[in-house]
Amino acid sequence: MSFAAFIVRAFALGFAGAVAVTAASAQDIKFFRIGTGGTAGTYYPIGGLIANAISNPPGSRACADGGSCGVPGLVATAVASNGSVANINGITSGQLESGFTQSDVAYWAYTGTGVYEGKPKVGDLRLIGNLYPETIHIVARKGAGIASVADLKGKRVSLDEPGSGTLVDARIILAAFGITEKDIRPEYLKPNQAGDKMRDGGLDAFFFVGGYPTGAISELAAAGGGIELVPVTGPEVDKMRAQYAFFAPDTIPANTYKGTGEVKTIAVGAQWVTSTKQSDALIYEVTKAMWNDATRKLLDAGHAKGKSIQAATATAGAGIPFHPGAEKFYKEKGLLK
Repeated sequence: MSFAAFIVRAFALGFAGAVAVTAASAQDIKFFRIGTGGTAGTYYPIGGLIANAISNPPGSRACADGGSCGVPGLVATAVASNGSVANINGITSGQLESGFTQSDVAYWAYTGTGVYEGKPKVGDLRLIGNLYPETIHIVARKGAGIASVADLKGKRVSLDEPGSGTLVDARIILAAFGITEKDIRPEYLKPNQAGDKMRDGGLDAFFFVGGYPTGAISELAAAGGGIELVPVTGPEVDKMRAQYAFFAPDTIPANTYKGTGEVKTIAVGAQWVTSTKQSDALIYEVTKAMWNDATRKLLDAGHAKGKSIQAATATAGAGIPFHPGAEKFYKEKGLLK
């Protein structure tokens, strides 16, 4: 409320009445941060769509009248971050109410294994819902002579920033082919920075895990010079998948990025997680708002990956327990037994 509007209201209601109304409105607001990823990836725009969908600040027009269909009093925001691991750390520290993470990273955090080996288990981590497949991209500079993962040896390769799920998966994939970071010239850049460096000739390849198409790769492919997508296939990958069951086969269709053909690769699930610190009632309402018809329209129109976010697959690939609020919603809808 502007100061001028406040004064007008004060005269209409009496000063004390205006203060009471304003204070009550402030108390009704609940802030809900969603940790996403870098601004050039897929998490950030998807997070913005979901934050918009579940928000319904005091004074909003009613859903039935074409207004917000989110949680009454909720103001959700998408927060840029370093990705999966950073989001889980943010939830644990209380800097975030929720966040996006890869299914593998969520499982490791909850069980204290993998990248969380030797660290305290994040035992209060809980699932709101599975979102979409996150595809492993290995983007190579055209003419760099990289036709397979094995060809990355000796090359300048970005593995993404420390704290990201991409870095974890890049190391697993390299290890499957007997490659360590000593065998490459590693860099640790976000996709947009890696794309800029590749465009300038300073990088041969980079890893990215996320829904396709992603802006940083689309821009790079369209900028001239061209890119190639490296397949993640073969007996090495089959053996790796037997060890890490959260990886699933995936395909990037031809022309997803300018000048690229169909590429066989693997994927993990993108998941929306929170903690037991969030109330059952709030997460129930957040989950309900996530899967209403108004949100469906926003997701379908807002991002190419939005169509892949479906209630029917919201409970798939759950490697950690659901939050009781989310579980209640899915059971009501017959999506969980």
